[in-house]
Amino acid sequence: MFLIIKSTSYFLLVLFIFGCSLVPLNFSNYENIDLQKFSELNKNKTHILINLSNQELIIQSPYSKKTFPISSSSYGIGSLRNSFKTPLGAHVISEKIGQGAKLGSVFKARKFTGNVIKPIIEKIDIKDDVITSRILWLDGLELGKNRGGNVDSKSRYIYIHGTAEEGLIGKPASLGCIRMKNKDVIKLFNRVREGTQVLIY
Repeated sequence: MFLIIKSTSYFLLVLFIFGCSLVPLNFSNYENIDLQKFSELNKNKTHILINLSNQELIIQSPYSKKTFPISSSSYGIGSLRNSFKTPLGAHVISEKIGQGAKLGSVFKARKFTGNVIKPIIEKIDIKDDVITSRILWLDGLELGKNRGGNVDSKSRYIYIHGTAEEGLIGKPASLGCIRMKNKDVIKLFNRVREGTQVLIY
């Protein structure tokens, strides 16, 4: 009897630990999400709010709150594939990429290229969309809005990432992703985990 109880307790403990890191499978709670509802759902855990009007990202936990400037898409707001627009709605961080990479490390197709650049602090728009330092890959939670079909954020490769064009942070300048200053995205990367929920509004 002791062995059965012990095994059951161990199973429940493992289920709890790993279950906490899983993305919720029932996405109905996130349909037509608004800021108040999202904040209520996440009030007891770390989450990210991205305000496109103010071009800022807020990481919030039950104990702290920190705001960073960002750049969303220069093409505006939208979810359609190949639109280069920034999608709205509830998302989750599905993958974290770049742990331990040097500031300014350049990534292509989520792989380190071997190049490390010094970010441009002047207001210069260069030809390439250079992804640097860290990548937080977003997956949509709202079916038909940012998940599935031709509006799927993950298959559109919507990231929060560092940029070579730090001088443009604070105004729309990206090709759909959320750009951050390199020091800022590293700080954010270190404070979140896969499964952290993100609302873009």
